[in-house]
Amino acid sequence: MIYFNNVSKIYNRNSRALEDVTLTVTAGEFVSIVGHSGAGKSTLVKMILADEHPSDGTVFFESVNVHKLKNKELTKLRRRIGVVFQDFRLLSNKTAYENIAFAMEAAGKTNEEIASDVPHVLELVDLADKIYSFPNQMSGGEQQRLAIARAIINQPELIIADEPTGNLDPINTYEIIQILKKINDLGTTVILTTHNRGVIDSVGKRVITLEKGKIIRDDKEGKYVI
Repeated sequence: MIYFNNVSKIYNRNSRALEDVTLTVTAGEFVSIVGHSGAGKSTLVKMILADEHPSDGTVFFESVNVHKLKNKELTKLRRRIGVVFQDFRLLSNKTAYENIAFAMEAAGKTNEEIASDVPHVLELVDLADKIYSFPNQMSGGEQQRLAIARAIINQPELIIADEPTGNLDPINTYEIIQILKKINDLGTTVILTTHNRGVIDSVGKRVITLEKGKIIRDDKEGKYVI
């Protein structure tokens, strides 16, 4: 599904975010990218979205070089990917329902589809009772579950979760990881970046370890070993 071919990202001679990274993520996998702050985790996932461009090498989504796409084609590609961020990025002036509806409207969904699908996805992330709540009326864990609901509402093929538990306590962290595992069990590919040892050990799936922009480990059923 995703293939990095000898990808490097060099900001200047003293800053190498990625160095000669080659990896493959197949459809349906749950892959955790781990490493200390500055290891290159966020740069790597930004390459998939073409938010960053490689200094060398190529990034493919299926058979498409993502960095050769024109704006219209890139927009279509990004609609196949759901992204969850550490800082939620919810619309503070919109309810839970409206936050998700906004994402559906942007994808061209009808009012009937929105009315049908939003309650269903909120139930999936255990937020059915928060449908008309605003983000500031919700806990951090609830806000992140809402962000996940928004990311999956248009049925993307890939979810990128970039440090999604960084601002959460252990209980909410556990709940978020269980939801991501449930999404993966339903067939969606998940790429998770984190530096949380407990998260990695609880997932029990493939772990790619980055250090100073290089892949130093790629374990099929790994644990956090840095």
